[in-house]
Amino acid sequence: MQYKINAEISTDQFIELLEQSTLGERRPVSNRQCMEGMINNSNLTVSAWDKQQLVGISRCVTDFHYACYLSDLAVHKDYQSKGIGKKLQSMTQQQLGPLCKLILIAAPAADPYYEHIGFTRNERCWVLGPDDRISG
Repeated sequence: MQYKINAEISTDQFIELLEQSTLGERRPVSNRQCMEGMINNSNLTVSAWDKQQLVGISRCVTDFHYACYLSDLAVHKDYQSKGIGKKLQSMTQQQLGPLCKLILIAAPAADPYYEHIGFTRNERCWVLGPDDRISG
């Protein structure tokens, strides 16, 4: 397995990986423009490769000093339970400054995994959907 920091990843490679992981069910993989924007505008990616095949990704938006939002953590279903996701997160954290928090929103089924590897649950997340507007 080869791990890379900020390697070039095509939109097709990104979509294929998400479709081959459980994350594809919760991402707009049929909206190519959105997917292209997601991969092209990330400022930190850590990827796992089996030869030329993308098999894992940690895709982030970060300032590198205070907060890093881990937007997508995906591992191809044929490569899961081999420590790849944990390695991707560890390498992501290594790219960040000493005070930077790693933040993610997990699917409920993934809660035990994140707790097991050391994340702390935080109930203070708020979301404003694309069709919602600031009121008041």
